[in-house]
Order: sequence, then C-alpha cells, then structure tokens
Amino acid sequence: MIKAKRIYEPRERNDGFRVLVDRLWPRGISKEKARIDLWLRDVAPSDALRKRFAHNPKKWAGFQKKYRAELKARPTEVQRIKQLEKENSMVTLLYSAHDDEHNQAVALRRFLEGKA
Repeated sequence: MIKAKRIYEPRERNDGFRVLVDRLWPRGISKEKARIDLWLRDVAPSDALRKRFAHNPKKWAGFQKKYRAELKARPTEVQRIKQLEKENSMVTLLYSAHDDEHNQAVALRRFLEGKA
C-alpha cells in the first residue's frame, strides 16, 4: 500500500517505509526530525515542470500529464518504489507542499496505483 503525507507531520507507526519525493530538501526541517528512510530526488518532477506548476491547482491536470511522461521515462526509480512496497507492505511518499491534494506525491501515488 502506498500513501502520501506531508513531511512536517509526525512519523506514525503505520507510515512504514518513508520516502521523500521532493527534488529539494524541505525548508525548516532537519534530517533527524524528518525521519526518512530514503530520499528519491530523481523520481520528483523536473525543475522546469516543478516551476511551471508552482502548486497552482488550475495547472493540476497539465502537471499530472507531464509528470506521468517524466515518470515513464524513469522506470528504474518507479520500479524501486514498487519493490519497496513489496518488501515493506506500506510506503509513505513524503512531500513538503502545503496543498494536500495537488502535489507530486499524490500524482506519483496515482501513477503507481495505475489510476493516472
């Protein structure tokens, strides 16, 4: 199972394996406090796509489409998350965005679940 969660929220027992999927380290949080198991920068949206999207909900559909194309071009990183899910049963994709509905972790989860 894969879920998405803001990195600023406290770690919970049911988080399982925690993977940061931001290209940049989140502001204001130490590595100790983040308590991540893995940082997969290369699965995050490209800098150009991230800047174009700018977490604008009106650009969400276009962002998802372009991000899916980027993910299809990075099968190794995508496969790594799928393998982590098999090994750990629960994987939590961590993100730093304020918007819980329109962010790369949500788009990535949907892609991994075959819903995007």
